[in-house]
Amino acid sequence: MKIIQERSKCIGCGSCAAVCQKYFDMADDGLADVKGGQKVGDNMELEIDAPGCAAEAVEICPVQIIKVS
Repeated sequence: MKIIQERSKCIGCGSCAAVCQKYFDMADDGLADVKGGQKVGDNMELEIDAPGCAAEAVEICPVQIIKVS
């Protein structure tokens, strides 16, 4: 499984970091980061074993820029 975040479209609301501190935190630029994620094109990606709280982050993101596939 993989978390994919379209970081360039992040509005910095912090919802993902609030519900899923395991995988998300807020960076110095005010946008959310995928902890340990790698930049792939314009996205941040992270391999994970199970969605866990990342699924909550997908649901709560107001701009729908997070996917778990």
